[in-house]
Amino acid sequence: MASDAIRPRGRPAHTPGTTVLAYTPNGSHVITGGSNSAIRIYTVGQDGEPKTVDEGVDGHLAIGATNDSFIMGAEDGTVWQYEIVSGRMEKLLVRCALPVRDIAVSADGDWVAIASDELTVKIVNIDDMTNVKYLREQAKGTKHIAFDPSGRYIAVSCTDGILYVYSLLNEEPELVRKLDGIIRRLEPDDEATSRVVWHPDGTAFATAEATRDIAVYSTSEWKKEKVFSGGHNGNVTAISWSPNGALFATAGSDGQVLLWETKTQTILQKYSFANVINLAWHPTINSLSLTTSDGELFIYDGIVPGAHQPLLQKPLQAAPIFPGPLTDISGNAKQPLASRPKKSNERRAGTPDSLDDILGSDQGMEDFVEDDDGAGYAEGINALGKRTNQHLDEIDGHADKRIFTHYMKPKIHPPIQPGSTPWRGNRRYLCLNLTGCVWTVDQETHNTVTVEFYDRELYRDFHFTDPYLYDRACLNENGTLFSNNPTDGSPATIFYRPHETWTTRADWRTSLPKGEFIRALALSDSYIVAVTTKGYVRIYTLFGTPFKVYRQKSPAVTCAAWRDYVITIGNGPIASDGQTASLRYSVENVKRDEVCQNEDVLALPEGAELQSVFFSDAGDPYIYDTEGVLLVLQHWRIPGQARWVPLLDTRQLERLASGRKEETYWPVAVAQDKFHCIILKGGDKYPYFPRPLLSEFDFRIPISDTPEKESDEEGDRQSANDVARFEENFVRGRVMLSLFQDLLASTNATASQRAELARKELEVDKVLLQLLAVECREGEERGMKALELVHMMKDRNGKMVEAAVKIAERYGRGVLEDKIREMVERRYMGEGDDDELA
Repeated sequence: MASDAIRPRGRPAHTPGTTVLAYTPNGSHVITGGSNSAIRIYTVGQDGEPKTVDEGVDGHLAIGATNDSFIMGAEDGTVWQYEIVSGRMEKLLVRCALPVRDIAVSADGDWVAIASDELTVKIVNIDDMTNVKYLREQAKGTKHIAFDPSGRYIAVSCTDGILYVYSLLNEEPELVRKLDGIIRRLEPDDEATSRVVWHPDGTAFATAEATRDIAVYSTSEWKKEKVFSGGHNGNVTAISWSPNGALFATAGSDGQVLLWETKTQTILQKYSFANVINLAWHPTINSLSLTTSDGELFIYDGIVPGAHQPLLQKPLQAAPIFPGPLTDISGNAKQPLASRPKKSNERRAGTPDSLDDILGSDQGMEDFVEDDDGAGYAEGINALGKRTNQHLDEIDGHADKRIFTHYMKPKIHPPIQPGSTPWRGNRRYLCLNLTGCVWTVDQETHNTVTVEFYDRELYRDFHFTDPYLYDRACLNENGTLFSNNPTDGSPATIFYRPHETWTTRADWRTSLPKGEFIRALALSDSYIVAVTTKGYVRIYTLFGTPFKVYRQKSPAVTCAAWRDYVITIGNGPIASDGQTASLRYSVENVKRDEVCQNEDVLALPEGAELQSVFFSDAGDPYIYDTEGVLLVLQHWRIPGQARWVPLLDTRQLERLASGRKEETYWPVAVAQDKFHCIILKGGDKYPYFPRPLLSEFDFRIPISDTPEKESDEEGDRQSANDVARFEENFVRGRVMLSLFQDLLASTNATASQRAELARKELEVDKVLLQLLAVECREGEERGMKALELVHMMKDRNGKMVEAAVKIAERYGRGVLEDKIREMVERRYMGEGDDDELA
């Protein structure tokens, strides 16, 4: 097994003893520390002498790195942070009473975990060292520590042979597993390793056993799945996954460094290196660095031979915890058209007029076509014996065929399940809202579903094995709703599980007729709604009684529900270009059997698509489009009067004004007159794990852009800003007032609600007074607009109009004052309806 690369020379870096190393996440530097005080900073790709830092303490036993700094843990219990470029010692992060044994930096670079001979492990925020979390369940000192790549878990390997796994999703870490017997009992200074190394996809970890084998454990069942066996004749001293998880490197006291293929757990290459105690893969290139107890560093460029380099060049590979071939889980890989990865037992679905359906299986047809006359028509035959399109002159074929194809394949809006995300790797969110989240993990033969709540004092999280492969879910304060669309011919099912019951069992399941599948689900306090591929809207009570079934007038896209109300959205008629001209929505009161809005047009601009639909906590329908605009449906309870009003354009947020931030927003909910969302950085389109934090933004109707500097006078600019702010407050206040008025008109208003209505009307009038003050300050020539503002007041007792008179008097606007007094006489002295006079 000779390698294609030249064996590297050892680089004397430190005195004999423990020698640690770490790459920066961007791969630009590799840093080493050892038993002496020197720290070496090597620049990747350069063979010159490294930068040496001599101001450190003796006995460096642990190291971690970010792109800008590195962190060293020493035998004296100190943990120092250094700047990479200058090598300057920046600050002391932590001081432990006993020697530090290991350091781990979180994937986001915000936290560093410190393991020492103390019983407590500290997790320190790098930017704020006063922000510390503690892991306290250990009975012995810690030898190794490792963050899960997703940031969900952290694994602690103790010297007594017990592995502790904590969840980091909450503010305080929570012990989720205590695993005994899967790692070795070791002394703190033993060269053998009991380190847990997480697979890059986060679904598994590997650790060395006392038998000198390396076992792979899944995080779904916390059990051993695969074993790398028969490799080393001595203690295993270091293990490491390649960045894409396709390869695995191990080192042992037998003087061997082994390169394994993770898919088959077979050895690809053996290298002779004595006394290796640490391994680290370069994050992006074919290179492996290793340090020895002799204080040497080896940087082995091209360690993966040419015959096996395609393995290293693959995108992120799934952990080897399932039978069968590894699944490509790259976010950039081409995924099947289905809403989730295909299982091994799924057959390829052909179109109704496909050759597969007409001729049956094409197995054994590979040699059917032969180019026996040399015409070249068989050059484009692929491995399945089918012709490729290499013989075609144009991609779309002839002009007449293109036109026909466009009519036969109309482009329609795909179904949407609000709050869900597509598969990314083997995970996805089925539901994410203000109550909590539901997420699932693909385990090949089944899924595992986790339901988590924000309020853990009121609700308890739960987790279950999912053999039905649920692909949609809804969550609220009452229960959790699931559905699936099987591909094996079984009927689609709906499953509802309430959070609390006063009976022994209250969850229920129902099946749809065969051949009918679910496009979207909705759950309210009163009903369960499912829109299907047959065009049906199926409505059930919370305990499984079918309540109503009817067919939509347009193919279903999505739905949402709140109390007794349901909004359904479908594709409208096909336009002449073969695309859906518009989306159509309907709003219905299920209990009263009343249709509030019937097949009205959804307000989307050209080129935009619907991203989500939901009801607010006050019960008003909202949509969010791909242009980043949040809209509310005003007057939706009055047939024929509904219209979509924009309440927030996220592209006009101040945080994006500089142009330096690249971020988008994933809609979650509208509550307490605020837009709740998840901020997505860079080019991300969907939230991922660990569960991201929610952000909220105040409404701001897009009335105008930030005022330009039309004058050098600070007062003019301030006045323009005031006017813009007051105008937006006025328009928004009227919208929110109308929504509240419609609510009270359709219900039996309470005394507190009537008082709230009066307060909202008063707030709108106050904004008009503020605008009036600005106009009066500007001069007499603005008097006509000032009088117009007074006319718009809904003042019922005359106090606000009296205040308007005082404002005009204060600024010396005599003519305006007289006009306002005349209006008061007409309005309150019974000389006519002021609205008609206006």
